[in-house]
Amino acid sequence: MDALFDRHQPTLAAALKAAEVRGYWSAYPEIPSGKIYGESARDDGLASYNARLGRHFELPGHPATTQVGAEVSPFGATLGITYPAADAGMLITASQAAGSAWAAASVKTRIGICLEILARLNRLSFEMAHAVMHTTGQAFAMAFQAGGPHAQDRGLEAVAYAFAEMTRTPPQAVWNKPQGKGDAIILEKHWRIVPRGISLVIGCQTFPTWNSYPGLFASLSTGNTVIVKPHPGAILPLAITVSVIRQVLSEEGYAADIALLAADASGAEITRDLVENDAVSIVDYTGSSSFGEWVRKHAGSAQVYTEEAGVNSIVIAATDDFAGMCANVAFSLSLYSGQMCTAPQNIYVPKGGIQTNEGHKSFDDVATGIVAAIDDLLANPVRAAGVCGAIANAATVSRVEAARSLGRIIRDSAPIAAVEARTATPLILAVDAEQTDAHEEERFGPIAFVVGVADATAGIAQAVSLARQKGAITAALYDVHDGRIEAAVDAFAAAGVNLSINLTGGIFVNQSAAFSDFHVTGANPAGNASLTDTAFVANRFRTAMWRRPKTA
Repeated sequence: MDALFDRHQPTLAAALKAAEVRGYWSAYPEIPSGKIYGESARDDGLASYNARLGRHFELPGHPATTQVGAEVSPFGATLGITYPAADAGMLITASQAAGSAWAAASVKTRIGICLEILARLNRLSFEMAHAVMHTTGQAFAMAFQAGGPHAQDRGLEAVAYAFAEMTRTPPQAVWNKPQGKGDAIILEKHWRIVPRGISLVIGCQTFPTWNSYPGLFASLSTGNTVIVKPHPGAILPLAITVSVIRQVLSEEGYAADIALLAADASGAEITRDLVENDAVSIVDYTGSSSFGEWVRKHAGSAQVYTEEAGVNSIVIAATDDFAGMCANVAFSLSLYSGQMCTAPQNIYVPKGGIQTNEGHKSFDDVATGIVAAIDDLLANPVRAAGVCGAIANAATVSRVEAARSLGRIIRDSAPIAAVEARTATPLILAVDAEQTDAHEEERFGPIAFVVGVADATAGIAQAVSLARQKGAITAALYDVHDGRIEAAVDAFAAAGVNLSINLTGGIFVNQSAAFSDFHVTGANPAGNASLTDTAFVANRFRTAMWRRPKTA
């Protein structure tokens, strides 16, 4: 009856254990190696991706009245793929029709199906890497990891948390209340998981799978139907995902319309129509704060989970590894050209300089040290392309152009030489915190400010204050003074910001690991939810009881 659950139970057990101990564990290998995925996996993935170009993406039985699709790779090519499209009303109707049988399915059945979907998506990781690369601009290695195994890990994490919460209450029990000299009152009680209804997942262009899978699988595993609304510029990764979900559902005897793709066109988006529909009970949203605010105001009684914009900061107070610090910060600023919600923007440095293992460094010494590390990292165009990738949206390039006037340029942005793509290396500006607030707005993309402050304590205070006001997902601190470090830990925690301290090796403030790192806290304006904690899954369903006197 629950063959898929039994097949994947070892993976689920390991995921539950990993979430409990919070150490390193991954279900899906992040290395794009033929020894892991099969010797022909790389070529097969590319061939599958190429076979989709210039054609209609088939989703058998999917509601549709027209076709849409105008994706253009940041690396230059037009994908030429069209997708089935329907208006919000048609999608809602189809989703409602599919809902009752899925809601009635057992917890093990739904969890088993979700685990099988994730396993199949993992086998498609090379194809997914090309789909993510050519819709987001991520370099291939990053697209493979973030679009494939890392996204799948986040989906599995949500499934594991959902399973734990849905099985916390037993399905039935006998309630026996003694009555003194009289007969005891004996009731049989039964509890049933009741999903909320239709779940809308609104994807973003830069990380279409990594940001969408937690909400998608949290809702699907808890019995809700799911409508996946991709960004018009990054439909393919989520279309592949929905295709796999629908295939597994059909094989297991469930309606494919439990999962629907809400493809649309730029300028004619149906997102607002879906959000405002009273039938939508859950909304997962990743994107700008301005539209996030609209979603929260117009989603009616729906439960809304958001990851929005923030201003992430680094405070440099002191270091015992100046070169390592500069190299680490340089990579964090350069990775995917700053197009990550976790990427740092503001680097607070005391105007009087800092103490290091190389002696005293002035404000300008610190700034030029970071710039030199960026230049060294990006000196080779091939390596630069692998680190920076391409710019997903042309508006980001315009944002870089406009930012040049916001401070003293200490490193100018430029295209990556010999790379046929829309590229831009980091723009680094020096500003004085007492003379401008230009750095206090999110400047999405490869834009960073080295901000002069009175001292390290002032830098921490300003970073914390900005997080409270505008939101922040990550923060970093470089320091050697235990007392100041402890104070910073308390201050950033109170502001709902995850803090990294003295990173100098192969781990960076941008990175977030499933089963160990909570991504976003939900405790400041950068988002109202955390990937993935108990609160992220537990409110996607309710527990209903029926009871009656127990007969002999």
